[in-house]
Amino acid sequence: MKANANQIRTAIDAASPDVRLYLFHGPDESGARELAARLGRALGPEAERIDLEPAQLRSNPGLLADEAAALSLFGGARHIRVAGAGEESLEALTLLLDADRSGNPVVVLAPTLKATAKVVKLALAHQRAMCLACYLPEGGDADRLATAIAREHGLRTTGGTAARLAAASGGDRAVMTRELEKLALYLDAAPERPRELDDAALDAVGANLGDSEMSRAIEAALDGHPDTLADELAGLAEAGVSPIPVLRQLTRRLIALAEMQADIDAGADPKALIERVFFRERASTTRALRLWDTARISDAIERIRQAERAIMSPNNPGNVVADAAMTVIARMAARQR
Repeated sequence: MKANANQIRTAIDAASPDVRLYLFHGPDESGARELAARLGRALGPEAERIDLEPAQLRSNPGLLADEAAALSLFGGARHIRVAGAGEESLEALTLLLDADRSGNPVVVLAPTLKATAKVVKLALAHQRAMCLACYLPEGGDADRLATAIAREHGLRTTGGTAARLAAASGGDRAVMTRELEKLALYLDAAPERPRELDDAALDAVGANLGDSEMSRAIEAALDGHPDTLADELAGLAEAGVSPIPVLRQLTRRLIALAEMQADIDAGADPKALIERVFFRERASTTRALRLWDTARISDAIERIRQAERAIMSPNNPGNVVADAAMTVIARMAARQR
């Protein structure tokens, strides 16, 4: 069944036995992972977590239902997580939901699946499943998210600090949380001893996540300048900038280009479309439209999403994955120059 984030949190915190499957789909993989981690916390520190790969479910669809019904090795709580799932998991999820019994909850992260996917429709239609579409928070939603996470760490946002945090992190919950953890430590804040978070603290401790620095790297990638991109990425790494907001901003730019290309293919006047773009970005957008067609844009977006999923996985190589993906994109553009 369809659920909102508050309903999901309530069910997770109550360890509802009626829910066999939590399906989180959509591009905000960081938000989905936070909800998955919440389930682990709700079950307790001794809970056993079983990680399954989509390929395992494709080759052995009954495995998921078996694991969901199995007892923990030590007799305690147990939960199963499947990351990067797609339509190959449909049969496994069907068997899980139709099984006679299932004592262990299952969380499935499916960042590439849309609302029209068969897996999503299955979860929406079943009373033993809760399905949430996870989208990156923007605008006021991102500001409210920053305020809520700050409150959990004993910080009260003031003035424009929530908006600064949201913009600096690109709406990424994980990046935002790491920054607020550092700020709480700096201000000696905790839920039982709240402190005000002002601009001075952000200036003193917050990572340098300025839009201009990220924008230069994104422009170098889209313009097809790998050498320039290498210098910009080195500067971002030196400043301690997480690759996630950079990748997310690049994705947004590519999606905007894809929408403009679709309008042009449908007969729209390119000059009229460019006039709607923020004046400082008109020249770079004009260049990008010449270099990037729909197929290449789709390829680039998929590469970025793969890199983001790799970065969010355990024991990941970090910035190397993001740098490699952006370099490939820069070379794709360079071949069209």
